[in-house]
Amino acid sequence: MLPCNVFAGADINRLRVGSVLDIETKSRHYQIECLGGSAIRISGHPEYCPRPQAAQLHGAVDNEGVVELGLIEPGMRLMFFLNDRPVTTSRVLSVMVAKC
Repeated sequence: MLPCNVFAGADINRLRVGSVLDIETKSRHYQIECLGGSAIRISGHPEYCPRPQAAQLHGAVDNEGVVELGLIEPGMRLMFFLNDRPVTTSRVLSVMVAKC
């Protein structure tokens, strides 16, 4: 298991169920609760998820469009599915595991 307060990024597959990530992107601040596997509860977007909503984390996309499954790292764009709709965020600035 990863220790709390990881700033260099996070692999959702290595976090415990119930872990909470604070993710700062260029334009938003997201909070993600790990529910197991790729299942998450996410909030932070005023239109798509103003309150915590069940979603599926796909991973992060780099500048060349390569998807890293389950990974969230600064410099990449977070990608998740809300009601089967793909959502890609602005560039991730920081990732912190706030509770694990």
